[in-house]
Amino acid sequence: MNPIHDLWDAHAMSTSERARLETATAGLSAPFAVVDLDAFRGNAADLVRRANGTPIRLASKSVRCRHLIRAALAHPGFAGIMAYTLPEALWLAGADGDEPLSDDILVAYPTTDTSAIARLAADPRAAASITLMVDHPAHLDLIARAAPDPVRPLRLCIDVDTSWQPLGPRLRIGAHRSPVRSPAQAARLARAITRRPGVELDGLMAYEAQIAGVGDLPPGNPAYGRFLRAVQRRSRRELAHRRAAIVRAVRAVADLRFVNGGGTGSLHTTSRERAVTEVAAGSGLYHPRLFDHYSAFTGRPAALFALPIVRRPARGAATALGGGYLASGTGDPDRLPQPYLPAGLSYSSTQGAGEVQTPLLGAAAEGLEIGDLVWLRHAKAGELCEHFPTLHLVEGDRVTAAVPTYRGEGRTFL
Repeated sequence: MNPIHDLWDAHAMSTSERARLETATAGLSAPFAVVDLDAFRGNAADLVRRANGTPIRLASKSVRCRHLIRAALAHPGFAGIMAYTLPEALWLAGADGDEPLSDDILVAYPTTDTSAIARLAADPRAAASITLMVDHPAHLDLIARAAPDPVRPLRLCIDVDTSWQPLGPRLRIGAHRSPVRSPAQAARLARAITRRPGVELDGLMAYEAQIAGVGDLPPGNPAYGRFLRAVQRRSRRELAHRRAAIVRAVRAVADLRFVNGGGTGSLHTTSRERAVTEVAAGSGLYHPRLFDHYSAFTGRPAALFALPIVRRPARGAATALGGGYLASGTGDPDRLPQPYLPAGLSYSSTQGAGEVQTPLLGAAAEGLEIGDLVWLRHAKAGELCEHFPTLHLVEGDRVTAAVPTYRGEGRTFL
């Protein structure tokens, strides 16, 4: 291995990629967003490969574009949608008069939107297509108040806490989600559902955020990476046993149509569990910045956005218009967009990515002129679509279509 040759090859590849994208988008005015369809399709194929025959439920919050949701669902291996709000699920199910995208939509988070629940309860097709998430009897009470007489029983899914707690509740590794953690707790909630008129138990979900959503190759910190991999291995073993026991306990109360688990970062392991009937993924289609640091897979950046250079304030500095598209989460620097092309750009430590302008520094900035483009990657996947009404679809060196995001269709669900 020759480091000099590796650096040269990386530079040549980034230069070629930048030229291809700028040829394709020469007629567009920045800022704009693109999705590289070759990368998108390749990422979809890799997700299916890693799921190893287990159906993938598409996480719509990671795509936020109906055209691309439809394209992903047409790929063999994908089946059903995991929506993030009930109004979104109603829209995707065709309850607003649009063509339905799926007849199997799981709302991944509990809802307190009583008007949306009432709409669901009054629409036979939507009620047969959409499954609501619950993890507490209070959710059952709220649903009963909002929909005392549904046209058909509303389908419910129990959400299970997957955090690893090696020392008990004092040490939690994983997301704060459901209060349902043990087989006994899950069976208790399942019995409460079966006793309620107007609802029926449909499925169970257990999403392991500490495995699926945390890259195990943190850059520049191999010791921490080894620690992370050890924690994830132990968490994975504990969860596999507990998830299987929970599924057995719930199936002793009522049948389950599906058991959902996993995410982009854990498809290859979660899909091996016999208790799991489907996995979920979506971010891997766009392969945003936060998914660069996993040992089990390497995706291709598919979603990018371009900003114009509007100032040259000093040597080694070029200022782009806009750019402050921060990802949700902890507020760490890794939630900033990544300056991608040309390679070698960095942020000012005192300004970062700004609301209306973003200074970019480094040797690569010296070669940028007013009117040039810089290309960036969002840290997360679908959140990019909250900033752009349109995604320009690139194939090779051409834009072959322009399709609306949720925002472009006037839909902002959160």
